[in-house]
Amino acid sequence: MPGTTTTGQASIMDVSVDCVIFGFDEQKLKVLIIDQKQMVKSMPVAHLQSALPGDLVRQEESFDHAAQRVLKELTNLSGIYLKQFHAFGDPYRVRMKKDQEWLNALRENPERRVVTIGYYSLVNMVDYKPKASSFAGKARWVDVYEIPSMAFDHNQIVDKALDMLRHELIADNIGFELLPEKFTLSQLQHLYEIVLDKKMDKRNFRKNVLKMENLQPLDEKQKGVLHKPAQLYQYQRKK
Repeated sequence: MPGTTTTGQASIMDVSVDCVIFGFDEQKLKVLIIDQKQMVKSMPVAHLQSALPGDLVRQEESFDHAAQRVLKELTNLSGIYLKQFHAFGDPYRVRMKKDQEWLNALRENPERRVVTIGYYSLVNMVDYKPKASSFAGKARWVDVYEIPSMAFDHNQIVDKALDMLRHELIADNIGFELLPEKFTLSQLQHLYEIVLDKKMDKRNFRKNVLKMENLQPLDEKQKGVLHKPAQLYQYQRKK
């Protein structure tokens, strides 16, 4: 009839959070992942997958609080600044056959639609030692370019977070969060090359970074190196 509209039935769904934690060991850019724990004896170990630290948001908590709780429960990491970067809402993202066996052992409504809020963070790996618990059998750092096929759409979530990291590396200089407090320009260039996945001209790179007003040269040089010690720098973060 004229003037009437047809609306679909409202869907019942859960909301989750998934955390992409980037770390840098001065050689490789890494991501923290967990390995699923065998929840029931009938579940073959061969069917267990790797995943990002994540879980459903509880009724009484905010997304930010849920992200901190989940990271602590699964990896024992706490006090990390986490930033929302994207929502993932494909209606079939948790309904693939490879994931349903795991969800059947873990959740009351394994086929229910789940929308997840992606969070990401940058940490100095020296300061954080992950330790698996809850339904995580293991927590480990893996090279961002050698991540195995993971549960659900978690590979897609990492790809999206990496895109965000690359953007903010250029726009907001956030790469300094991955470096020691004092670093060389060679270390800084190597970080940029790893994150952006491309080689950079040394002369042009140094010319550009030395224009950064917050980059401060120190009256110090490297110690304990076999080659000629390089000058150290420090990035004065804005308050």
